[in-house]
Amino acid sequence: MAKPSDTKQRIQAAARELFAQKGVQATSLQEIADRLGITKPALYYHFSSREELVRSIVQPLIDDGEAFLHEQEARREVDARALLEGYFDFHYARRQEIMFLLAELNTLVKLGLIDLVVAWRERLASLLCGGEPTLAQATRAVVALGGLQDCTVQFADADPAELRKAAVDAACAALGIA
Repeated sequence: MAKPSDTKQRIQAAARELFAQKGVQATSLQEIADRLGITKPALYYHFSSREELVRSIVQPLIDDGEAFLHEQEARREVDARALLEGYFDFHYARRQEIMFLLAELNTLVKLGLIDLVVAWRERLASLLCGGEPTLAQATRAVVALGGLQDCTVQFADADPAELRKAAVDAACAALGIA
């Protein structure tokens, strides 16, 4: 994938700040351009719409999530605890992006990203519980995975190693594994 230009990165940084302050829908592209001292047409040169700009901000997270899943799916044997630790680490390292996504659920629905996250959870449940998990198994997997992800945001001030252990232990308990 081509490396984004400095101007693109500056636009994304300004957009992140304004989106965090005002929300995606309440932030105009003109405000982003004004923040950077560029014209709106200059911004449109790099991003044709607000949706394209938002997608460019979340795309690295999507790419990393897909890479994580492919790596897990490529393993000959699934070590559930190691998978859950990796899942925790993935989310903990990306807490800021996760907070952005949680604050902008309507925008994410429009971009089709909610369906992607649901599909990821289904793929992970398959890895944790076997190819065709029962409803009970799939439910435990969703509780375990969702709880792990929530812990990375809810307890951001906790000691990372202590939080990782507590969260993974709780996820394993939800799944009924040691």
